[in-house]
Amino acid sequence: MIDLHTHTLFSDGVLLPAELIRRCEAKGFRGLVITDHVDYSNIDIVIPNVLKACKEIASVSKIKVYGGVELTHLRPEHIKSMVKRAKTLGAFIVLVHGETITEPVLPGTNRAAIEAGADILVHPGLITEDDANLAKSKGVRLEISGRKGHAYANGHVVKMAKKVGAKLVFGSDSHTPDDLLDRNRAECIARGAGLEEKDIQEIFKEAEFLVGL
Repeated sequence: MIDLHTHTLFSDGVLLPAELIRRCEAKGFRGLVITDHVDYSNIDIVIPNVLKACKEIASVSKIKVYGGVELTHLRPEHIKSMVKRAKTLGAFIVLVHGETITEPVLPGTNRAAIEAGADILVHPGLITEDDANLAKSKGVRLEISGRKGHAYANGHVVKMAKKVGAKLVFGSDSHTPDDLLDRNRAECIARGAGLEEKDIQEIFKEAEFLVGL
């Protein structure tokens, strides 16, 4: 299992990076990316500190660990510059918090994230076919979410992605130890979203590709 979407107490998670990584080791993960929530106020604090923790632990960890980021509830007009800022600060993978149906994310966020070249648009909600098609052309992955609430639209995301040929990945969006999902549970969620077995294997291969495994 490689989890591309996790949170620590650097944002709204409950674990230190060290404990999150250890718990993932204990579950038999092969890798994870720590992607704490940031906006204008904390991006310059969170990314360097998460990267520092990952660097310290990576040299002795049994799994691959990377410091990424999730740009969250930004104004669509600012997403392009913030994606660039995150990459300049060294974020390994840049996620953008998409238009989930469970939160008041501003309309236009999905499109702005795709146009900005984010690596993954997470929980994109009722994404339009046009935006899914743009994601395909831009190489932006769409997330199948393991998190309650955000997962409600997984079936629609799968439908749009398969219709246009956009790439999908899986993310637990974990905030607590109980949120961490093993491969079997993640596959069940993907299957429930309407993916066939060959497609399920492909989303996990895509995660491997993203982290170089």
